[in-house]
Amino acid sequence: MVKVGHIGIGAGKPLVLIAGPCVVENREMILKTAATLQRLARKYHMPLIFKSSYRKANRTSIQSFSSIGDKKALSILQEVKEKFGIPILTDIHAPHEAALAAEVADILQIPAFLCRQTDLLRAAGKTGKVVNIKKGQFLSPQEMKSAAEKVEATGNKQVMFTERGTTFGYNNLVVDMRSLAIMRHMGYPVVLDATHSVQLPGGEKAKKSGGQPEFIFPIARAGVAAGIDALFIETHPNPAKALSDSASQLKLALVDGLLKQVTAIDRSVKKFHI
Repeated sequence: MVKVGHIGIGAGKPLVLIAGPCVVENREMILKTAATLQRLARKYHMPLIFKSSYRKANRTSIQSFSSIGDKKALSILQEVKEKFGIPILTDIHAPHEAALAAEVADILQIPAFLCRQTDLLRAAGKTGKVVNIKKGQFLSPQEMKSAAEKVEATGNKQVMFTERGTTFGYNNLVVDMRSLAIMRHMGYPVVLDATHSVQLPGGEKAKKSGGQPEFIFPIARAGVAAGIDALFIETHPNPAKALSDSASQLKLALVDGLLKQVTAIDRSVKKFHI
């Protein structure tokens, strides 16, 4: 089990919600989204971790939005943490970012494309923060053990894995539900990213990633039925206008319906100690 403040992830604990906009776009939108997610998490008695990237480095095009500025974005995440009492998860992309992000974030996330970067994993581990490693689209679940060992070599055992789909031909991903069980059997809490899993990488004229958000609900339901420890959802008040991952984020107004379904499934699954 991983501990994030008072929240336990794994070991049969209730399903945790990790949610928020893909990237920090502005203060107003972030605070509005955090307030809505907190209300919904309380409604369904779900522990909540707020997710938003202070910087996006893995972009399809040089013209794609990256950040409003590192310090400004991190200060907004700090405000969310203080105002709502919600733990924060954010991405890091290079070793020198780890210490800066760790000043605010409770969980440092290693993006899928970077999950084998030894120096990055070690830098994240050395902060003492929980490290969430997203499984590369090019990796088998068994290979994630080596990524965890790079973090654990720093003395930090607070590691969890996130499934976000595996490359399936060009411009498509598929979620192998077996990977969730395989990674959990390694002894690590497992998260399902149900929004990145519906991406079509580079699928919009090779200029940006497309997506099929209509499949977020069935993928989330299937993952919870398979016994995941946390559900990861990128959500935005108006995905069509989002500055990143506009084609795969879940509309904020739909989160209520999703949580109603997955919490019911999680309660049933946990009865059988899966």
